Amino acid sequence: MASESESLADPSGPIASDRENFHLCGPFHLTTVDWKDPVHRRSVAACLVQGVYVLERDRQEKREGSQALAPPWWKSFDFQLHTQLIDDADSCVFGAIYQLNSRNSDGNDSAPRYVIAFRGTITKGDTFTRDLELDIHIVRNGLHQTSRFEIGIQAVRHIVATYGSSNVWLTGHSLGAAMALLAGKNMAKTGVFLEAFLFNPPFFSAPIESIQDKKVKHGIRFAGSVITAGLAFAMKSNQQTNHSGSTFVALSAWLPCLFVNPADHICSEYIGYFEHRKQMEDIGAGAIERLATQHSIGGLLLNAMGKQSEEPLHLIPSANLTVNVTPARDFYDAHGVHQWWRPDLLLDSKTYNY
Repeated sequence: MASESESLADPSGPIASDRENFHLCGPFHLTTVDWKDPVHRRSVAACLVQGVYVLERDRQEKREGSQALAPPWWKSFDFQLHTQLIDDADSCVFGAIYQLNSRNSDGNDSAPRYVIAFRGTITKGDTFTRDLELDIHIVRNGLHQTSRFEIGIQAVRHIVATYGSSNVWLTGHSLGAAMALLAGKNMAKTGVFLEAFLFNPPFFSAPIESIQDKKVKHGIRFAGSVITAGLAFAMKSNQQTNHSGSTFVALSAWLPCLFVNPADHICSEYIGYFEHRKQMEDIGAGAIERLATQHSIGGLLLNAMGKQSEEPLHLIPSANLTVNVTPARDFYDAHGVHQWWRPDLLLDSKTYNY
C-alpha cells in the first residue's frame, strides 16, 4: 500500500518534503473548524493521519525541535500530541493519540476530545519491511494477530475506558485505515460504537469494479452472491458460520465513514460491495445478498474442509461511503491521503444500513 510520503511520478506535483510540510500542502482554507461540518471533520481527520506519517519521517530523518515538520499537522487545529504509538518490532511510529485542547472541546458535542490515528505504509527508511509485513497480514486476514495491532487496540481500549466512547474518534489511511477498521469492529462487537474516518481502506478481491460494462459487472457479482449464499445456507448448521452471521448483525449499528477513490484499486471494491446490495434489493434478491455479504467464498470453503478461517476485514454491514469522483492524475493521487482535505472535491456520499 503506497506511502503518503512518496513523490508523484508527475514532476509538476509536490515532492515528498513538500507533502510533509503543512505550510505548503495543508488545507489553507480551513482557518476555523466547524465540528458540525462534515467537510471540516473529514479534513481534520485526514490531516491528523498525515501528522502520523510525518512523525515517522521526522524520526527517520532525525528532525527535532524547530526542524520537525509534524507538529503543524495537529497544532493548526488546536490539538496536542498525547501519545505516540510505537511498533515493538522496529520502533517506528505507526500511530498517535491526539488531544483537543479543552477550551475548544468544552460545550461542543460534535468535537472529539481524543483522536487515535494510524498511518499507512511508508516506503522510505527502515520501516518499509515491517509495514510490508503488515500489508501481507491484511491480505491473509491476519492483522489481528500482529503485535502492532495489539498495541493499537490496547491504546483504543484505554482511551475509551478513561474518557468515554463519545469523546473518541478513530482514523487511518490505507494500512492505517485497516488498523482503525479492525479496532472499530472489535469495539463495536462489545457494544462500543466509535466515530471512524477511514481513508482508502484496503479491500482485496478480484478487481470487479474496474470492469466497464455494468451488465457484466452486475452479472459477476450476482453469481458470486448466489454461490456464497448457497454455501452459507448449506453450512448453516456449522457453529462457526452461525457465529459469524450473528457477529455481522451485531456490527450493523456501527456506521464508520469510508472514503474511497474509484481510481484506487486498493479500496475501490467497496463501491461495488455496497452498491450491489442495493441492486439486489431492487430486483427482489435482498435476502440472498444479506446472507452472502456476511461471508467470503474462501472462508466458507475452508470451513467446509474443517479448517478455521478468519473473518475478512472488509466485511462490514453498514457504512457512510464517500466516493471521490474527481479525476485523479495517477494512482498515487487516487490513493494519497492528501486528497481528502482538498476544498474542491467532487464527492458522492451515500449511507448504507444493513
